[in-house]
Amino acid sequence: MSETVDVEMVKCACQDCVCVVSLGKAVMHDGRAFCCDECAAGHPDHSGCNHAGCTCHG
Repeated sequence: MSETVDVEMVKCACQDCVCVVSLGKAVMHDGRAFCCDECAAGHPDHSGCNHAGCTCHG
C-alpha cells in the first residue's frame, strides 16, 4: 500500500512571472502566493526573480 502526497502547485501571483511554486514553499503576501520575496514586494528595484527562463522585473 502506497501513500499519495498531494502537492498543490500554483503560478506566481506576479503578473509577468512565469514561475510555478508549491504552496508550501511560496512567499505569501496579501493572500497571494509568490515564488520569491522580490515578486512579493512588487519588484521595487526592478530586479527579476532570477529563476531560469523567467524575465519578470515588475
